[in-house]
Amino acid sequence: MCRIYSLLISCLLFPVSLLIAQNKPKKALFIIVDGIPADVIERDSTPNLDSIAKQGAYKRAYVGGIKGTYSQTPTISAVGYNSLLTGTWVNKHNVWDNSIKAPNYHYPTIFRLFKEQYPAKKIAVFSSWLDNRTKLVGEGLPQTGKLKLDYHTDGYELDTVRFPHDQERDFMARIDHQVVSDAVASLQTQAPDLSWVYLEYTDDMGHRYGDSPQFVNAVKRMDGEIGRIWEAIRDRQKNHGEEWQIFITTDHGRDEQTGKNHGGQSPRQRTTWLVTNTPTLNTYAERFQPAVVDIMPTIARFLNISIPTELSREIDGIPLTGPLSLAEPTIQQSPNQLAVSWKALSQTGAVNVWLTTTNNFETGGKDDYKLVAKVPLKNERVVINTRNIPSSFYKIVLEGPSNTVNRWVVSGEKK
Repeated sequence: MCRIYSLLISCLLFPVSLLIAQNKPKKALFIIVDGIPADVIERDSTPNLDSIAKQGAYKRAYVGGIKGTYSQTPTISAVGYNSLLTGTWVNKHNVWDNSIKAPNYHYPTIFRLFKEQYPAKKIAVFSSWLDNRTKLVGEGLPQTGKLKLDYHTDGYELDTVRFPHDQERDFMARIDHQVVSDAVASLQTQAPDLSWVYLEYTDDMGHRYGDSPQFVNAVKRMDGEIGRIWEAIRDRQKNHGEEWQIFITTDHGRDEQTGKNHGGQSPRQRTTWLVTNTPTLNTYAERFQPAVVDIMPTIARFLNISIPTELSREIDGIPLTGPLSLAEPTIQQSPNQLAVSWKALSQTGAVNVWLTTTNNFETGGKDDYKLVAKVPLKNERVVINTRNIPSSFYKIVLEGPSNTVNRWVVSGEKK
């Protein structure tokens, strides 16, 4: 009788425990640590990154867009940050260097999408560089709907009294440490729903010393700072019943010759990495090399951010979690036709092929898309006749049941 009673109680409690697990508050945090090539992370000791990767994954990734095409993107810091924030390459977000002269805010950051859909939830930036909040996220600007961050820490680089500048730039290590202290305090007490932490010191040491013991030491210090953040997140998960997703990545690699430079398209400058606590990545993440633009749609899925159709046709990233239909689109142009191909990640369903010759989205308008084909996913190829739609510019969108990808065709110039 006791055994039957115990079994009955277990059956009654199981749905309750499942419901509690499903209703855990979801919170996401991404960290950009500046200018660390993948080979350095793989060679040197980073026990805290290793601990997170053991729970989830470590993957080589890339920045720089599609080399030699309209989306080729400089391997420069602010450029990489904005590729992560918007899920797009430079031909769309328009941040070409660290001056951040004219970001195209028609391509919204993940912070703006999240806050528009969940105005009561909290967003935060903890950064060793003021421009990340004021220019890239665009806090308070009319172009971002006067987006307001709930919590932020930045601007320490301007405080030369508290952080006097020295020739060796060790003051940036102290700033990074303070930024992490502020982030940890916020995580422990306020627990923002979406946060960005940015740390600069590693890039400073790379520029000054290149591949060197000083750079390795900076990487080790970075790993220690990551450990402090990770400990705070684990405490939140354990003691507050929250589900956290964390991504750590870098914005660019370094040159092969000295390790002092970046900005170009060499393999080492393009090859980056990501670490996440997410335990199950999808087929795309396992089969292909992820890109920095993939982090944004991945976090969006985790936080249940809905991507409007018009924007989904512009985002260059592909989610690293959850179901997918297709990836790796390519287009070959020849007279009067476009040969479109892709890699099918599912063998069921169809691909809707949309085409437009306009690019009104970049100025806040809508593009006139036409459905030009519908073919089985598994075919992995379709040829579009363009005899009646001649143009020097095409945007092609492949819409599968689970995700959308896009490519441009630009004749005669990069766009």
